[in-house]
Amino acid sequence: MKNARLFKDGLELLSRVEIADTSLERMRGLLGRNFLSPGHGMLLRPAGSIHTWFMRFPIDVCFLDRHGLVVKVVPGMRSWRMAWGGWCAHSVLETCAGSLQGKLSIGDVVEIAGA
Repeated sequence: MKNARLFKDGLELLSRVEIADTSLERMRGLLGRNFLSPGHGMLLRPAGSIHTWFMRFPIDVCFLDRHGLVVKVVPGMRSWRMAWGGWCAHSVLETCAGSLQGKLSIGDVVEIAGA
């Protein structure tokens, strides 16, 4: 799995973003983990929807279009939930709950460096 960093307006928001871009990596996602460290995240691509079945901790979810535009944000998504980013969603950024609060909103553009 490749690693990258997430930026918005030149400021680093996440220092480590795991890129899940194979079907096996996307299927596994964060399952089996007990936590996700602050400053870390996972980018699932391509992906327009996710589920949190069997997840052990809540996550913040950010749906992005092909250009890094934030099209939907789901804060504090708990276990046993599903979310769809809409027709424009191309990828999904997952972080630990609260880590992007107040930092990302619909209409923001992010850059994944090193992806």
